[in-house]
Amino acid sequence: MSASDKEDQRGNIVDRFRRSVFRGPVRPRDDTDRKRIVLSHLVLHNRPVRLPEKNIRYTHTWGLGGSSMILFSLLAATGMLLIFVYEPSPDAAYASIVRLRDDVFFGKLVRNIHYWSANFLIVIMLLHMLRVYFTGAYHGARQFNWIIGLGLLLCVLASNFTGYLMPWDQLSYWAITIVTGMIGYVPLIGGRLQDVVRGGPEIGPSTLVDYYAAHTTLLPALIIVIMAFHFWRVRKADGVVIPRSPEDPPEEKPATVLTLPNLLFRELVAALVLIAFIMVIALIFDAPLGEPANPGMSPNPAKAPWYFLGFQELLLHFDPIFAVFVIPFAAAMGLILLPYIRYDKDTSGILMMSRVGRRMGREAAITAAVVTPVLIVADEYLLDFAGWLPGVPPFITNSLVPAALFAGVCFVFRARLIKRHAASNNELVQSAFVFFGAAFVILTLTGVFFRGPGMALVWPWHR
Repeated sequence: MSASDKEDQRGNIVDRFRRSVFRGPVRPRDDTDRKRIVLSHLVLHNRPVRLPEKNIRYTHTWGLGGSSMILFSLLAATGMLLIFVYEPSPDAAYASIVRLRDDVFFGKLVRNIHYWSANFLIVIMLLHMLRVYFTGAYHGARQFNWIIGLGLLLCVLASNFTGYLMPWDQLSYWAITIVTGMIGYVPLIGGRLQDVVRGGPEIGPSTLVDYYAAHTTLLPALIIVIMAFHFWRVRKADGVVIPRSPEDPPEEKPATVLTLPNLLFRELVAALVLIAFIMVIALIFDAPLGEPANPGMSPNPAKAPWYFLGFQELLLHFDPIFAVFVIPFAAAMGLILLPYIRYDKDTSGILMMSRVGRRMGREAAITAAVVTPVLIVADEYLLDFAGWLPGVPPFITNSLVPAALFAGVCFVFRARLIKRHAASNNELVQSAFVFFGAAFVILTLTGVFFRGPGMALVWPWHR
């Protein structure tokens, strides 16, 4: 074989390889080919070429997963800009934030975008979790992806928590002090765990440096890896679940449409609307900044970040071990085990499982919205188990007795659901999820709006 024949054979092999990889012309012939290659090999890498037509309905997912990715991208972009100004030391952190706000061109806007993107990211991810649960998108091949999503939510909460300390003002310093103080109540290892989280016995320079490092390097990298794995698992499970009515069986071969333009253009529009919304919020509302941190003077009231205020509210009604360890641990285990409970049937794609499930869910939410505030007010002004049971250990009067009272309410409510609706196991689990979720939302709102000086109950306009 001549040298020219070998060269032609080598060129043919390379050409076949390129065609097998790119599935298109090796060299784009015009602008249309170039656009198609970019969209096919870059944009569509995380999207199938075709997808079920019902999946592109915006009201099915509300674009919550993609919105989370957009908000994280905004956080990454603005965070990289903030790094150029911020100084992670107690002596300079607060002054660098003030300089960013007052002297740096567009510095205040960048910080506002970062702040509001972080807060809305938590809200959007929680809504995404609710959407996944209420559409049954945790059965079958999607079971483990629920666990991955919980891990992703935990990383986002950790990122927000570590970033909360960065301004080093009174608000952030004492909020972190409260949350890390809660960790000390964990049995056996609480004190040592608290020292690890604080980087020492007290919040100081090492705490700020550790949080800065975790916030700017470790946690973003971890979020990117888990997020990519999460998206890959969605793709592996053939995308999001296909919506259907309770009477319809799952479709084996649903009608499909091309991803481009049917899905990608919708995602682009949704992303632009979300970015515009964050920009408007950032222009109207400034990120808070209080007085410089003063370890010797606590503000009144001193509150945890809003996403942990539900646990701080629990501390006011239960013994610390119960409020900080027993209840959160039980809640975490319940969320982890949700996909693996033995259900009566696969309800993937059915909103709230059935029409009976929807009625039960409404009843659970209304019951929690009524019972939780009543118990909060009663515990504040009426109930005094320690006074009624003198000599009984505080763990019993402040934890077991209130927990037994709340469990009694739950038992009566469960019996009523079974008797009235002949509820299945699926519907009972969902009602419990709605009930406890709504109760925790009420606890959080109480901590945000109805706790004043000394963490006493007050009306918002009297604070």
